[in-house]
Amino acid sequence: MGIRRRGREAAFQMIFEIDLSGLSYGEAVDPFFDQTGTPHKARDFMHALVNGTREHLEEIDELISSHSHHWKIYRMNSVDKNVLRLSVYELLHCKETPTKVIINEAIEIGKKYGTGESGSFINGILDRIAKEVRPDGTE
Repeated sequence: MGIRRRGREAAFQMIFEIDLSGLSYGEAVDPFFDQTGTPHKARDFMHALVNGTREHLEEIDELISSHSHHWKIYRMNSVDKNVLRLSVYELLHCKETPTKVIINEAIEIGKKYGTGESGSFINGILDRIAKEVRPDGTE
């Protein structure tokens, strides 16, 4: 598994933990690294994703809500919701990462940690969001 993939998975796990536990990032990060053994090379990318997602959370949640037909964000399971949050942050603010990479990584993380439907649910919402925020599909 590549460093960026490990960073994305670690970022997802951290966002998920913060969302469920109510801990602050500062309270959660050191114990997280102690427990997961996240490689040092992946930590910088993880920090950037987590901090960016948290900083833009309101904007991200509004975008997810507007594209998730028949699903309120508070009704989504925690895995799907937090994979979407992380991926929407990347779509909006990590222009160097291709759209297809972001969506494929999100689907794989969703399949690994979510339900049998997580991959297709995440794909559907991210595809709609990507068409709006990256209409040419290449950015």
